[in-house]
Amino acid sequence: MNRFRASAFAAASAIALVVPAATAPPASDLPSILISRQLAEQEHLSAGDTVTFAQDPRGKRARQFRVGGIYEPTPDPMRFTARRIEARMHLPDLMAIGADPADPGSSESLAAINLRLKNAADAVRFGSALNARTPGLVVRPTARARDGSDPFAVLERFHVAVATVTVLGSTAFLLALMVMRAEERRETIGIIRLIGISQRSILLEVLAEGMLIAIAGAVFGILLAVATQGAVNQFFQWRYDTALVFVRVTRVIAFQAIAVSVPLGILAGLAGSWALLRRDVLALVGR
Repeated sequence: MNRFRASAFAAASAIALVVPAATAPPASDLPSILISRQLAEQEHLSAGDTVTFAQDPRGKRARQFRVGGIYEPTPDPMRFTARRIEARMHLPDLMAIGADPADPGSSESLAAINLRLKNAADAVRFGSALNARTPGLVVRPTARARDGSDPFAVLERFHVAVATVTVLGSTAFLLALMVMRAEERRETIGIIRLIGISQRSILLEVLAEGMLIAIAGAVFGILLAVATQGAVNQFFQWRYDTALVFVRVTRVIAFQAIAVSVPLGILAGLAGSWALLRRDVLALVGR
């Protein structure tokens, strides 16, 4: 059973009113429609109610329908700030509402149609052939573009740039902390070297210590992100009244965080300790 979603104009200008049972025809004789959750909440509708829809704000050429069910609109990142006041109905019912009696051809015209090809790789060739055969027809793919015109690709590059700057700044801050930490352990390292412990052994210990600290920090950050992503999603879903997921910590993201943070933490620890180990032993113990 095919259904056609009403356009944004039709959904915005439609009049949805619960018709009293005394004046409404039997609900079983009315065509059924689906309404969005936002529309149901706004008009206090539920399944089985009788409603009146009209494309004209004054209610001309209105038709009655029975609410067959309520659906959650598919989350759309391009429209997450818009209220989804929508209804889905059978194509003949939508054509009957949108038809203009003064224009006999209005019920036989389409503004847009979606097609799904069996082979997605033929999209460009199909679009070119259709444009050549039908002048004035515009064929555009609905899939995400691979070039720079895709807004999500631009947004992704922006996130990468922000993440890069953040990581570089955090690395500089971490390096300063590791240098300060190494200076505090100057006398301890000097005594260890006087005992006879080689620089190589000390470097290995610093390497192991830095790796443990980096792994612990990365795991803590991932656990914090996983624990707070639900609260972030719930807040923005409540704020914009949408089911769109704004934050999702995936396994790939977790591995990327560990792959970046652990080497940087180890390098910061080695860089902070290497300058200290190159000093003379007597200078380390203050002699």
